[in-house]
Amino acid sequence: MKPARTKTPRKPPVKKGAQTTLKDPVGVYCRVRPLSLPDQECCIEVINNTTVQLHTPEGYRLNRNGDYKETQYSFKQVFGTHTTQKELFDVVANPLVDDLIHGKNGLLFTYGVTGSGKTHTMTGSPGEGGLLPRCLDMIFNSIGSFQAKRYVFKSNDRNSMDIQCEVDALLERQKREATPNPKTPSSKRQVDPEFVDMINVQEFCKAEEVDEDSVYGVFVSYIEIYNNYIYDLLEEVPFDPIKPKWNSCSTPMRNTEFVPPQSKLLREDKNHNMYVAGCTEVEVKSTEEAFEVFWRGQKKRRIANTHLNRESSRSHSVFNIKLVQAPLDADGDNVLQEKEQITISQLSLVDLAGSERTNRTKAEGNRLREAGNINQSLMTLRTCMEVLRENQMYGTNKMVPYRDSKLTHLFKNYFDGEGKVRMIVCVNPKAEDYEESLQVMRFAEVTQEVEVARPIDRPICGLTPGRRYRNQARGGPVGDEPLVSEMVLQSFPPLPPCEILNINDEQTLPRLIEALEKRHQLRQMMTDEFNKQAITFKALLQEFDNAVLNKENYIQGKLNEKEKVISGQKLEIERLEKKNKTLEYKIEILEKTTTIYEEDKRSLQQELETQNQKLQRQFSDKRRLEARLQGMMTETTMKWEKECERRVAAKQLEMQNKLWVKDEKLKQLKAIVTEPRTEKPERPSRERDREKVTQRSVSPPPVPNAPPIRLRHRRSRSAGDRWVDHKPASNVQTETVMQPHVPHAITVSVANEKALAKCEKYMLTHQELASDGEIETKLIKGDVYKTRGGGQSVQFTDIETLKQESPTGRKRRSSTAAPAQPDGTESEWTDVETRCSVAVEMRAGSQLGPGYQHHAQPKRKKP
Repeated sequence: MKPARTKTPRKPPVKKGAQTTLKDPVGVYCRVRPLSLPDQECCIEVINNTTVQLHTPEGYRLNRNGDYKETQYSFKQVFGTHTTQKELFDVVANPLVDDLIHGKNGLLFTYGVTGSGKTHTMTGSPGEGGLLPRCLDMIFNSIGSFQAKRYVFKSNDRNSMDIQCEVDALLERQKREATPNPKTPSSKRQVDPEFVDMINVQEFCKAEEVDEDSVYGVFVSYIEIYNNYIYDLLEEVPFDPIKPKWNSCSTPMRNTEFVPPQSKLLREDKNHNMYVAGCTEVEVKSTEEAFEVFWRGQKKRRIANTHLNRESSRSHSVFNIKLVQAPLDADGDNVLQEKEQITISQLSLVDLAGSERTNRTKAEGNRLREAGNINQSLMTLRTCMEVLRENQMYGTNKMVPYRDSKLTHLFKNYFDGEGKVRMIVCVNPKAEDYEESLQVMRFAEVTQEVEVARPIDRPICGLTPGRRYRNQARGGPVGDEPLVSEMVLQSFPPLPPCEILNINDEQTLPRLIEALEKRHQLRQMMTDEFNKQAITFKALLQEFDNAVLNKENYIQGKLNEKEKVISGQKLEIERLEKKNKTLEYKIEILEKTTTIYEEDKRSLQQELETQNQKLQRQFSDKRRLEARLQGMMTETTMKWEKECERRVAAKQLEMQNKLWVKDEKLKQLKAIVTEPRTEKPERPSRERDREKVTQRSVSPPPVPNAPPIRLRHRRSRSAGDRWVDHKPASNVQTETVMQPHVPHAITVSVANEKALAKCEKYMLTHQELASDGEIETKLIKGDVYKTRGGGQSVQFTDIETLKQESPTGRKRRSSTAAPAQPDGTESEWTDVETRCSVAVEMRAGSQLGPGYQHHAQPKRKKP
C-alpha cells in the first residue's frame, strides 16, 4: 500500500485506508547508571519502577523557603542501577523488533548528559551486549531459515529495493566472489575477537508469528551527524596518490592517507519519507556480519577526550536496520517478481551525543565548536517536542522546526506517524551532573506528552498461505539445495582432455568419441526414463485434475450455499442496521427529551428550593412576629388589666365618697329644712370650722325640731397608744394653723424595726401637689402587728387629708334649689355649700371607706 503524503505541521497526516487515527504517546524510559565511586554524593533516587526523585546537592542554591528542593519525575518505566541489558531489551527494544519483522518502522534513541551511559546502553561491553547486538540476534533468530539468497534484493539510490531472479542473483554472487573484497562481510570469515564477547548473547529471543511464505533480506547502514553534517561511516573512500592532502597543522599528509569523507544530503522519496542520499547499505546474513559492519563504522566515529569523559561521542550516530520482505510465488518455489509486493521496514538505533556545559568540559577550539553544535541540535529536538505537544494539547497549528537541524529533519516522519518512537533517558546520579540531569528530566517530561499516530498494518498478500511447505512436500527446492540441471550435469562422466598436441595422436579423439557416446547413451536412457515419468506424471496430473475439478465443483456448490446464506445474512444485517439506525434515532430523541426534562427538573427543583427557603424565612419571620405580638399582647393585657382594676377601684372609691358626701349633704339639708327658723345663726369662722369635727356616724333620719349640732374639738380616741410618726425629710412645712399632733409619738424620718417594736400605731405624713397647684398633705394611719417570725407589719386603716385653698378664688352663692323662708327672706345658712363645708371623720372599717376632710367647694354650673 502506498503511504499517504505527510503534511507537516499544518494538519496531521491522513493515511489511505485508515478508519481511525489512533495515537500512542512517545515511550520514555529512564535508566540510572551506578556511581563510579561508592562515596560519591548522589542526587537521584529511584522511588519506584515509574518514578525518580532529584535532590538538590549540598552547596547548591536553596529555594525560597530555605529547604532543599526535591522534584519527582514519572516515566513509563525506571531501570535502576542493577538492571541488566537483557531486562532493558525485553521491555524497550523487543516490541520494536517484533514490529520490524511485521513490516512496521521504529525509532529508538538514547538521550542524556556526557558520561551517563548512552553508548554502553546501545552497544554494550564485552560479556554484556547492548541493545544493538540483541536486536540483530533477535532478527536473525526469527528469519534465519526464511532468508533470501544474497543479492536477490538489491538497494537503489531512491530509498527502495529492486528484486532479481535466481539466475541474476547467482551471477552477481559469482561476480563478487571472483573479486573478493576484504571489507565485504562474509559468513565464512572468522569473527573479530575484539567484539566477539559483545555479540555472544546467551538468551535466545525470537519473534512470534513470522510469515513463512515470504523471504527476507537484511540491510544495514551507519551514519553520523557531526557539526550538523551527515557522514557515511561505511563509505570506502579512495585515496589520491598524486594530489597531497593537508592536515590542520598546514603540513602535507602522506599520500596513502584517506581523503576526508564528503557529507551526504537528505532527500525525500516518492512516499515523502526522508533518507540519506548515497548512503552505503550492506546486505548481511547473520548477527556476526551485521555487527562486523557496525564495528567497522564505529572505528570511524568521532570521539574525543574531554574533562568529563575519556571517550566522549562528538557526534550523533544512527545505525539503520532495514528489513526487506517479499512473498513467494504461487508454487512456493521462487520469489514473486513484483516490486509492488515488497515490504520495507526500518529500525533506527540512535546514540545521541551527550549534552554538556563547556565550563565543565574545559572545551576549546574544535571541541568547543563540537559542543555548540551538539547542544544546538539537542535544543532543536527539544523545541520540536514542545511545539508538537502544544499543537496536540491546544489544537494550534504552529510550524514544527524540523529543518533547523539534520537530526530532527531526518526523523520527522516518525513523529508524523510512520512508526513507534521510544527514548531511553540515561542519567548519572552524581551530584556534579545535577543541573544537566534536571534539564534532561524536563525534556523527558515534555517528550512523553507528545503523541505519535499508530502505524497502519501492511496489506495482506492475496496468495494462498502455506505455499513454502507445500512445495517442500512435493520435493521442491529447499534452502540452498542444488538445482536438477546441476545434478544431471554432475552425473555425466567427465570429458577426457581434448587438446591434441601431436598430429599422430590417435588416442585423444577415440577417447573423446567414446565418452561422448557414453554420454549420449546416458542421455538417451535419461530421456526415456523422463518420458516414462512424464507419462506417469501426466496420468497422475490428469487424475489430480479430475480430483481437483470434483473438489472445485463440490466447493462451488458449497460456495453457492454459503453465498446464499451470506446473502440472507447480509439482508438480515441490512435490516438490523436499519433497525439499529431507527433505534439510535429514537434514542437520540429520547436523550434530547431526557436532557430537556432534566433541565426543566433542575430548574423546577431550584425554583422549589428557592420557594421553600422563602417560605421558611416567612414562617420564621411569622413565628418571631407571633412571639413578639404574643408578648406585646400579654404585656398590654396585663397592663390594661392592672389599669382597669386601678381605675375601677378608683372609680368605686370616688363614687362611694360622692354617695357618702351627697348622703351627708342630703341629711344635713333635710335637718336644715325641717329645723324651725327663729333666728339667723351666726356663721362660724373658717378657723373654727377647721377645729370642729362632727361625729363619725351614720346620719340619723331627719327629726323635726332637732336641736342644733354642738361643735366640739377633735380628739384622738387612741390617745393612750404610742405612735410612730413617720415624717420623711423631703416634706415641706406648710405653716398652717392646724397641724397634726400626736402625743407619745416617736418621730422618725425613715421607718425602722426598732421604733415599730415600741409602738402600736403608725402614721405616715405624705405630701403631693394637687390639681390646683396647692400642696395636699395626707396622714396615712395604720396598726402595727407582730408577725410569727418576730418582725412587725403595718396594716393601714385610715387616711386624713389636709389641704389649703386661696380665699380669693371662692365664690359663695345660695343654692337655687333651697326652699324659701316662710317670711320670704333668704338666709346664708340655707346655702348647702356653707352648711356642708365641715370635716366629717368616719370610723375605721366603715362600709363607706376611709374618711376624708372636705374643704374644697364643688364647682358651680354656669347660669
